[in-house]
Amino acid sequence: MTALHAAALLIFLLGLAHSVLGERFILVRLFRRDNLPKLFGGTEFTARTLRFAWHITTVAWWGIAVLLWTAASGNPTRTSVLTVLGYTLVLSGILPLALTRGRHLSWLVLFLSGGLVLWCAA
Repeated sequence: MTALHAAALLIFLLGLAHSVLGERFILVRLFRRDNLPKLFGGTEFTARTLRFAWHITTVAWWGIAVLLWTAASGNPTRTSVLTVLGYTLVLSGILPLALTRGRHLSWLVLFLSGGLVLWCAA
């Protein structure tokens, strides 16, 4: 295993720990509070936005891990880098779309930019 493979594995594990431990020890406890801001008439949108914002970090780190793994496996091409980045953006867009039921419009930007990057990779 090369140093870049090790770095990719570490970043992947960091993302996994970030999501699992953050959900268990931070988000769940935070959402039990009764003083979350009420956006769009309640705290549900606030909680869902905080949840996707927390987990989108993991998606980004996993994208970085894939780029590192690709770099460790040889000379990454423009196409391979753009493909990883494009899918990372699209996968990031799924979080706000699903968790806020489309009310947080960042999914539009993430899908559009991811699609443009994937188009350029083709």
